[in-house]
Amino acid sequence: MARADLSHKLSTSTQLTVNAGITQTKRIGSSFSVSGTGVDTTDGTTANTVSVGTITSGVYAPGTIAATQDVPGASFAFSQNYTQADAVPTSAPAVGAVANFSDVTSHAAGTAGSLAGTITSQGVMTLTAGGAGSTATGQFVSEISLN
Repeated sequence: MARADLSHKLSTSTQLTVNAGITQTKRIGSSFSVSGTGVDTTDGTTANTVSVGTITSGVYAPGTIAATQDVPGASFAFSQNYTQADAVPTSAPAVGAVANFSDVTSHAAGTAGSLAGTITSQGVMTLTAGGAGSTATGQFVSEISLN
């Protein structure tokens, strides 16, 4: 006995993509710490004081801190640490002209150029490269099933 349940399916697809421009930034903030033992601090005008400093354009500037040893010749420890923040920009960054942040990634928009893709009914695929930041993908599937 012969069976002739045969099916044949053809499918095609093309995908053409042009990437958008993107800029990603990460801004770090200021940090300041003072620690010590066996010392007195001053902001230059008042003893045992640590100045609060100022903030300009989102950047903290600590006040001047001076330390004086409590007992001359005795052991003491004094430490100050400061990390300066990235300034807050006055406008949004533009691709290729980004702000002075600590971590910046910027990609220009793609260009279509001569980007193209076709697939004929005979399965002949033609993909034409575009400009930078573009992709062309083509697919031809032939499926034969015997039942």
